[in-house]
Amino acid sequence: MYLSELSIWNFRKYGTDKTDVQTGRAKPGLFLKFNSGLNLVLGENDSGKTAIIDAIKLLLGTQSNDFIKIEYDDFHLASGKTEEERTDTLEIHCIFRDLKPIEAKNFIEWLSIETVGKENEYYLKVFLKGTRKGRRVFFDVKAGTDEQGNQMNSEARALLKSTYLKPLRDAENEMTPRKNSRLSQILDNHDAFEDKENHHLKRAMEQANKFILHYFQGHDDEIGLEDQNGKLLLEAINTYLKEFSPITSPLNSVFSVSDMRLKSILEKLSLSLSDNKYGLGSHNLLFIAVELLLLNRKEYTGLKIALVEEIEAHIHPQAQLRLIEFLQREATDRGIQLILTTHSTILASKVSLDNLILCNNGHCFPMDPSSTKLEKGDYSFLERFLDSTKANLFFAKGVILVEGDAENLLIPTIAELIGRPLSKYGTTIVNVGSTAFLRYSKIFQRENETLGKMNIPVSVITDNDVKPDIYKTINADAKTHSNYIDEDPRQSKIELFSGQTVRTFVSPYWTLEYDLALGGFTRELYQAILYAKKIQGSDKYGLTDKKREECDEELNERLTDWKDRKLSKEQIAFNIYQGIMQKSTDKVSKAIVAQCLAEILQSLLEKEKEKEEEKEEEKIKDRILGDVNLKYIVDAILYATDGTEGE
Repeated sequence: MYLSELSIWNFRKYGTDKTDVQTGRAKPGLFLKFNSGLNLVLGENDSGKTAIIDAIKLLLGTQSNDFIKIEYDDFHLASGKTEEERTDTLEIHCIFRDLKPIEAKNFIEWLSIETVGKENEYYLKVFLKGTRKGRRVFFDVKAGTDEQGNQMNSEARALLKSTYLKPLRDAENEMTPRKNSRLSQILDNHDAFEDKENHHLKRAMEQANKFILHYFQGHDDEIGLEDQNGKLLLEAINTYLKEFSPITSPLNSVFSVSDMRLKSILEKLSLSLSDNKYGLGSHNLLFIAVELLLLNRKEYTGLKIALVEEIEAHIHPQAQLRLIEFLQREATDRGIQLILTTHSTILASKVSLDNLILCNNGHCFPMDPSSTKLEKGDYSFLERFLDSTKANLFFAKGVILVEGDAENLLIPTIAELIGRPLSKYGTTIVNVGSTAFLRYSKIFQRENETLGKMNIPVSVITDNDVKPDIYKTINADAKTHSNYIDEDPRQSKIELFSGQTVRTFVSPYWTLEYDLALGGFTRELYQAILYAKKIQGSDKYGLTDKKREECDEELNERLTDWKDRKLSKEQIAFNIYQGIMQKSTDKVSKAIVAQCLAEILQSLLEKEKEKEEEKEEEKIKDRILGDVNLKYIVDAILYATDGTEGE
């Protein structure tokens, strides 16, 4: 048995959708299908992850008997609405499938039957309905196929309880002796402590209680006790009591362990790591290990489901990897369903893509093959190459996909210079390291658009890769711009990669470097190339002032030479870019050139700030925005940061 579907109406971020024509009622604000094993719910803060966990927890309850109730603020308040317009009803529906006969027998009067293929199978639908009158809130939990349902008894509900681990858990405190400690609750519910009356620990405590009694009575004949201080202490107390009480009914006292119930005994136990040198992360792992005890009970015929918020809390990356690998095996081997939330890019990159559920601004998008446009081969590819750096795209408000290190280094600087710093807009840039844009872009494209599109703007920035006509001067067989006079290679790329919220922005000519050289940044790009040549093989010393002066002197000489020779812009741009890409011994790394160019552009901005009152020169921002060759870069940044494009 596992939680197959969750539907939510008017609970926190999740309101309602348009009316269903067949039923005549509003569709749920959230409809979500879960895997029977591992489900990793990820997304940025306030994206709706906790609301999912809390909705399930409210409906099922928890093994630790946490006090759970619906609050006034749980009722949905739509954006832009006033408090008077807050909804006064909410619903949470859960459907459980794959019930084995030993599980189904516990829910006979609430079961329903559905046809799957040619077979009839049982399923269990449980739902919570909440209402409010002012700030007073009421709710009940029922089960059944019709709208009314039938009340579930406490025995049946107990078999649906979840194991819940809250975020920012205080593992040490939960494992220390105290009333209703989490450790005592787990042990008390475990099969090992089922015999409450004759358990070995209870007999051991009774024996210890006998020794305590003998100590304060001074019975050295039975236990060989030489220490009579206990006896003298008790006699002193009873002497006082004798003085305080009537002669006819003197008071008398005795020492003992007062509560001999097994639960009370378990509350006196602690569990700690054998070495006290470990910190929060290791204790958190201990806590998780203890929680798994309740999910591994052999004779338990109820729901085996764990809800874990921010599973990565206090755990370093390598430990996160070991933990998630184990949990994936545990889910598969023992039939345990895990619904975990995370902010960890480490976990997002490690878990199979079809086990991920992406939350974004009150919407949820499962990544399983039936939900995305990804092909089977795409899943295999992405699981090989979707590392923790690239997995950052799951937590972004906007995404820019680029195909190389140069764009990856330079575009964030351009974005900052035009007033769109990527970090402030929650936009992440992902270097796919190749032209595998189609695989990455399809992550954000849904198979069934009627169920909703992702509201994450994704910009794909790619080169035109059509060489200028001047390239024929060194390669007569090359396909250049004139070869494509009857077709538009840029348009074919746009059609290939774009779809839904994914937009493609293609270089107007050749590559980003060529566009920079052809446009208004000829000087800065060539300066960056000269700087890169100086530091490429001598990172130990960096770019000294002397080397910088040598580069600037060479730059001025070369610019003067080109001017004297009356070279066209295309010839100059080709010479500059050819200097970067040529396959000679002095070939320059594009990445280092991009890094140097970013520093040069930043330095220009700093100089502008120092001379803010001197406005005789065009600002760096205006130079970028006014450069038609960089319009595709600017448009891509604008779209990824707020979903709009330039004029």
